[in-house]
Amino acid sequence: MPTTSSQEIVGPEILHGSAQAALENDPAWLSATAAERAVLKRIAAQRDRLCSAKKTQQVHSNTLRAPASTVPAEAPFAQRLAVFVKLHPVATASVAGLALLLGPRKLIRFSSIAIPLISKLKR
Repeated sequence: MPTTSSQEIVGPEILHGSAQAALENDPAWLSATAAERAVLKRIAAQRDRLCSAKKTQQVHSNTLRAPASTVPAEAPFAQRLAVFVKLHPVATASVAGLALLLGPRKLIRFSSIAIPLISKLKR
């Protein structure tokens, strides 16, 4: 099998195209036997598969890392609350501080008054 350095195989051609196209442009391809060409083709196909899997994984991780600025209305309450906390950390901290300051007894008393009023406003 002709020896090629890894720099020749993993060159700029692979970054812009497929590994099989880069393989056919390689000068070592012309002097390879049929068995060597079959092996090189399998290696190039595997490189293409790995490259496409890596691209898919990068796209998926970029989507997960994207900042959540909007949430669909039908999203679960916990997801909407998490996005609100990320978008408004000062408001969340002030409400949590107020809740700690008031204590559980006053919070329960306030919620027993506020929840019916809020449910009337939603109608």
